[in-house]
Amino acid sequence: MDMTETTLERNVLYEGRIVTLRNDSVRLPNGKIADREVIEHPGGVTVAALTAEQELLFVRQFRYPYGQVLLELPAGKLERGEDPLLAGQRELAEETGASAAQYESLGLFYPTPGYCGEIIHMYLARELRFAAACPDADEFLLCERIPLQVAVGMVLRGEIRDGKTQAAVLKCALRLDTL
Repeated sequence: MDMTETTLERNVLYEGRIVTLRNDSVRLPNGKIADREVIEHPGGVTVAALTAEQELLFVRQFRYPYGQVLLELPAGKLERGEDPLLAGQRELAEETGASAAQYESLGLFYPTPGYCGEIIHMYLARELRFAAACPDADEFLLCERIPLQVAVGMVLRGEIRDGKTQAAVLKCALRLDTL
């Protein structure tokens, strides 16, 4: 069965610094017409940076849409056309001061496929070196280290709510066969 929806018309409603909002007209597999609201986003990256002591580097930061401080792995938005690995290296250094000798892809994460085209690239970073962090002028972060197994428990208990962080922590643990 072909489940493809064919775009008939794209209408940009809003074009911002980070997102673009469209209302598209599509033909459904049964031939009927429907509307699809879509948020275009350049994508993002998150890095599970693992120390020699099996600790992950985390950041706490206020997230305005939720009105609360969240615990997350270092992450950031891709610039249009930017290489995801280079973006991950940049974000890790800016937010934590860390760099890594080894990076391994943990795959892709689609955070909200029902209405947003954002794709988040996930990486495992090892053999870390440390320097001073230098977050963006509008970023206020607290860095902390959490043992991998403790972080897995926090994900399973719902203490880490960020989806990309949940996925990357669990993939990291599975990759290292620590579950």
